[in-house]
Amino acid sequence: MDITEIILRQHDDQRRAFALLDEVPGGDTATLSAIWSRLEVLLEVHADAEERFFYPRLLELGKGVGDADGPDEEVKDAISDHNEIREGIRKAHAAEVGSDDWWAAVQECREANSDHMAEEEREDLADFRRSADLQTRHDIALAFLTYESEHPQGVPVVDKDPADYVKSGG
Repeated sequence: MDITEIILRQHDDQRRAFALLDEVPGGDTATLSAIWSRLEVLLEVHADAEERFFYPRLLELGKGVGDADGPDEEVKDAISDHNEIREGIRKAHAAEVGSDDWWAAVQECREANSDHMAEEEREDLADFRRSADLQTRHDIALAFLTYESEHPQGVPVVDKDPADYVKSGG
């Protein structure tokens, strides 16, 4: 088991869930609500688990890949991205499911998440595969999945200050 593979698989699950929303007839608010509720949990528990288990180790072991000057920059950017995703979640939660405002919030969340996943896959995960040994990647995967399993109903949607997060080491 490898945390980088777990994160990639979950990214695919998130992409599929957003695509599934596109398939639901607009008037079927019960189905839209059910899918969105599950997607909200997937997004936030995934982000929180990354912030608890993956990013602290990236700060410790990473070297920087691609456009990033180093792991501090990679992680600050990722935490900022998570906050943008959280903002979309909050806006969707505040709107009537299926309304124009709700769809706009879902789209905002989708775009922020898509941008984040692409950058994370290109930089953070590549950096970690190059910097962390297999045992470390396995141990983080177990802790990550255990945490997610303990929170099937989700976690509070709480922004984090990227600079404070990096300064404290995660």
